[in-house]
Amino acid sequence: MQPTIEWTNDTVVMIDQRKLPVREIYVRCRTASEVARAIRSMVIRGAPAIGVAAAMGIALGMRRSRATGTKQFATEFQKTCELLAATRPTAVNLFWAIERMKQVFAATAAAGASVDDLRERLTVEAHAIHDEDVASCRAMGAFGAALVPQNARILTHCNAGALATAGYGTALGVIRGAVEAGKKVTVLADETRPFLQGARLTAWELVKDGIDTTVITDNMAGAMMRLGHVDLVVVGADRIAANGDVANKIGTYSVAVLAREHGIPFYVAAPISTIDLATPDGSRIPIEERPDREVTHVGTSRLTPTGAHVRNPAFDVTPSRYVTAIITERGVARAPFEGSLSALVHGGLTVTGS
Repeated sequence: MQPTIEWTNDTVVMIDQRKLPVREIYVRCRTASEVARAIRSMVIRGAPAIGVAAAMGIALGMRRSRATGTKQFATEFQKTCELLAATRPTAVNLFWAIERMKQVFAATAAAGASVDDLRERLTVEAHAIHDEDVASCRAMGAFGAALVPQNARILTHCNAGALATAGYGTALGVIRGAVEAGKKVTVLADETRPFLQGARLTAWELVKDGIDTTVITDNMAGAMMRLGHVDLVVVGADRIAANGDVANKIGTYSVAVLAREHGIPFYVAAPISTIDLATPDGSRIPIEERPDREVTHVGTSRLTPTGAHVRNPAFDVTPSRYVTAIITERGVARAPFEGSLSALVHGGLTVTGS
């Protein structure tokens, strides 16, 4: 499979996730505006992948800039950052990547760099963000694999795989890590209404990998747990608050409550860049509302009567009390999360619990 997102000849190329699994089509973005449109319209999605796309979009935009002086170039840079920041509000990786690009710009400009130097430094940083994401997912997968028992039956919600990252995946990285460690696993993939990321994307990835996968509708998860068909749950995250509250795709909260009721471990896999220590708890995380049509239609077929009101929050927040552990590229955090998450963010390799 071609990478989720890559830089080719001053063009950002990404697989169009709206078309999967029926068609494998790639979108070529030649401007920052085109990258922003791709993020907003869900051509690319998943918190880490959005962060990588934003960094590449900024670098691409500045390579297209015709500014000859650093002052004009700085003004265009700020506008480009604002353009990308306005695409989607919940995934903190987007803002983390933009802030990292801003810091590189400021440091390079302060050293008296030319416009050409600034362009090159931003491009290098965008590539670094991409490569670091792949490496972090693989490290995360190795830590998470240790938590997966032999012959595990794993339930996952939404898509937190290679398609949601620069490659390999977070939650699916844990599954891939377990398989690479020689463990036999089977996966139950929630379909994830209304955008069907589980049915379309997670199943597509895992089938390509030869991993035994069964798609279930979202309202089957509780029954599967009660029947003893689930040994653990692993999901990704779009933002993790300082206290361990987790924002993830809508429906994750329900899965976590069901897992607690049935005594099933509920794991969250996410990179350090998803941990937002500036947000004290989940009540402060902005929740994106997406267009009604995602709920009222599947393709061109209308499901709901005209005149019915629609809600379409893209995410929900799972309180930390339902989270067994949070798996990162630096180790595994357990409650109390205020301390363990801060240690992982500010320290080196730290593993809490087992």
